[in-house]
Amino acid sequence: MTIESAPRMRIACTECQRSFEQKYVTFCECGGYAEVTYDLSRVKLVVSDNHFVRFRDLLPIRDTRLLPDQATRTELVHAKRLGAVLGMSRLYLKDETTLPTGTTKDRMAAIALAYLYEAGIRTFCTSSTGNSSTAFARAVRRFPDMKMFLFTAESFHHRVNYRDCDQIVHYVLRDATFVDAFNQASVFAKANGLASERGFFNIGRREGLKLCYLEAMDQASEPMDWYVQAVSSAMGVAGVYKGAKELKGLGKISRLPKLLCVQQESCAPMAKAWLEGADQVAPEHIVHHPQGIAEAILRGDPSKVYPIIRSIVQESHGAFEIASESSIREARDLLLEHENIDACFSASAALAGLIQGVRTGRIPADESFLVNLTGSDRPFDPDQTKHQEIRWLVRSGDQFVPEIGYEGTAGSREEQSR
Repeated sequence: MTIESAPRMRIACTECQRSFEQKYVTFCECGGYAEVTYDLSRVKLVVSDNHFVRFRDLLPIRDTRLLPDQATRTELVHAKRLGAVLGMSRLYLKDETTLPTGTTKDRMAAIALAYLYEAGIRTFCTSSTGNSSTAFARAVRRFPDMKMFLFTAESFHHRVNYRDCDQIVHYVLRDATFVDAFNQASVFAKANGLASERGFFNIGRREGLKLCYLEAMDQASEPMDWYVQAVSSAMGVAGVYKGAKELKGLGKISRLPKLLCVQQESCAPMAKAWLEGADQVAPEHIVHHPQGIAEAILRGDPSKVYPIIRSIVQESHGAFEIASESSIREARDLLLEHENIDACFSASAALAGLIQGVRTGRIPADESFLVNLTGSDRPFDPDQTKHQEIRWLVRSGDQFVPEIGYEGTAGSREEQSR
């Protein structure tokens, strides 16, 4: 049956446990956020190489016709050559660089858009450092009656890769950060009565990102002691840990992985808060104008999500590591030399952090490690940039307004209709 005949999942507040109907909800009135749980007694894992089919009972989509009928299965590499060099004989790499847009966010976009669509959302606002936006731009074409208002900081503009599409309205903010773009998406949504996609707090995002781990556990020849990923908001880590709990509840894995979250030295607000034993990101941890070679994880203010991530990392008996630029470059070279995987700097940061943890003795070298190589560098295509209609915004006080030829606040209905 395509549409389920009885509830197999429940969406509820993480704090007060209030249930929500199938509509787009991010936060509860009490301040908690929405999460989905599944009735594991009703979950069946289908035999299929398509992860959207195999794990459909662990996805927050009732109408499975909204899921892609094709999927790219990425390789789980037992990195024996690289492991021998590093003294880690049980090193495994999930090579997400081979996904269509070169990023694990392809999995996220497929589920997040289906989740929004099923909740009745046809127009939404979003932002990213490039990977999510590119994945959304590719996936949104599956839903011709959906429209996306995309907000991008100018420094990340080159990382958003798509050809012009009338379903996408793209605003680029000059002299802005990712946080500025994220906030402007919310301002625009509120001004125009649209849905703000909300990143980490979109259930569909977290649920889509757990698919990497679910697929890897099908491929693995042994249990994984550690799951390793480079992070900005760590929504992928949150999704993976939830997915691991579900697999354990189904008897598919024997133990949960310890979580290792890695940030780059130039932008490590969560890692620094963790290492200081802080339960909140403090003002001194925030990076107001983040820079660094791992562009995909340049989020300088993850204040809202850090308490959530800190809690699950503690529960898993995991850790944070901070990787220097030189160590990230070294890790990238090692991946290419020994495993012929050309990962981007953000993906390579995960391996750099693991190497550091093992070399310092904080992490036992003889344990098993699953490293998510989250993506590759997309080749710059001048034709894609040429065929994007960009609406530039500039800062005016505490607002962003159109750069040329328009008076008023960005986000008005008049500007939206242009």
